[in-house]
Amino acid sequence: MHHTLKPRSLAVLATATSAGLLLSACGGGSNTSSGNAKEFSLTINDDNHIVQQELTTLSKGSCTPQNKALPLKIQTLPIGNVDQKVQLLAGQNALPVQFAAGGTPQLTKTLDKAGQVLDLEKTLKDLGVWDDLQPAAIKTVQNLYGKFNVMPYQFNIEGIWYNKKLFADHQVATPATYEQLVAAAAKFKGAGVTPFAADGKDGWPLTRLVSGYLYRELGPNALQDVADSKAKLTDPAYVKAAQAIADLGKAGYFGKGVGSIDYDTATQQFLTGKAAMFYMGSWALGDFNDKTKNKIGADNVGFMPFPTVAGGKGSADQIPANVGLPVAVSAKSYDAKVGDWLSCITKNYGAASLKDQGTVSGFKPNSDTGTLPPLTQTVQDTITKTTTSTLWFEALFNTKATETSQTNAASLVNGSLSAKDFMQKIQTDLDNG
Repeated sequence: MHHTLKPRSLAVLATATSAGLLLSACGGGSNTSSGNAKEFSLTINDDNHIVQQELTTLSKGSCTPQNKALPLKIQTLPIGNVDQKVQLLAGQNALPVQFAAGGTPQLTKTLDKAGQVLDLEKTLKDLGVWDDLQPAAIKTVQNLYGKFNVMPYQFNIEGIWYNKKLFADHQVATPATYEQLVAAAAKFKGAGVTPFAADGKDGWPLTRLVSGYLYRELGPNALQDVADSKAKLTDPAYVKAAQAIADLGKAGYFGKGVGSIDYDTATQQFLTGKAAMFYMGSWALGDFNDKTKNKIGADNVGFMPFPTVAGGKGSADQIPANVGLPVAVSAKSYDAKVGDWLSCITKNYGAASLKDQGTVSGFKPNSDTGTLPPLTQTVQDTITKTTTSTLWFEALFNTKATETSQTNAASLVNGSLSAKDFMQKIQTDLDNG
């Protein structure tokens, strides 16, 4: 199984650093007025091979008639800060049929208000394929954009991956509560095993623990309330979540020098048996299913959701999720031929993506998926059962607040920045954003 994205851009997928991560949609100029697309054009980041390969495979397989009527044409570009170009093309009604949406939802929302983004809920319902989408993926897109208007070609859930053998050897049961998680960490540290592998250099894997705690304590709307100014990160309940994660660091549960550990090193720590647990998204399945990297063996990797917090309003079946770098559809170029393509993709992409790439999408797998690796099957089963999904810590933040959050995460867990000051710094950026 291949990487969905290389680690460099994986951080982009995972952190959604900036609204500027929307790709230039040059070359879509054939779509100059409503509904006369000459090709099924897609502009996407050049290192997102999975989506490119899968659409190409469909164009030669299940969607051959659609491709004959409207040929697939993919244009790839490096990720860059090109919002203005996209807005310019939108202003000229020259967006391609499909284009990679931004890292943060703001640009897609702006284009949507200008009538440039196709309402996919209405469209897919009209086409009779709405039920082919995973409810959890629908919810995740709605959480991000306020409505369903991007195609979920990738769908990742997040949680704590754990080393089954280490848990068995040290007689630790899978934690269901946060107290049990902390007790497990204490036991592993006492036995000389690093409890949590974590990429503190990039920061986002640490801040996801803060949001994990927040969602369990305050419920799935915890960060939407901050975005809507109904709550502030400096409120006591929010500071408490940051403090809980700071306490894990203070107790030494991330091992030594977490601020200098990058993504690959953290992954390696877990896959070589040096760490008992690893909070990460299901995009890591590529590494988990790779025998050359995974020294503990895929059958020794377990998955648990972030556990419940005593007295909290959230529950463990509310799974954090994201839709990678999603793809929007141009409203101006929509016609029956585009509709045929969208219908064919929605019906066939889910199974094909699993069978060909071993990757999970937001579409239901309706046909033969081949024999999936057990971990991939676990993720697919979890998604199928999930009805309420949550976002990551910075999902609804502006660019500055996102950067502040991630660059200060290591300081939060190594004790050089208090939980209160950490949250205050981010809140200041949110207030001034």
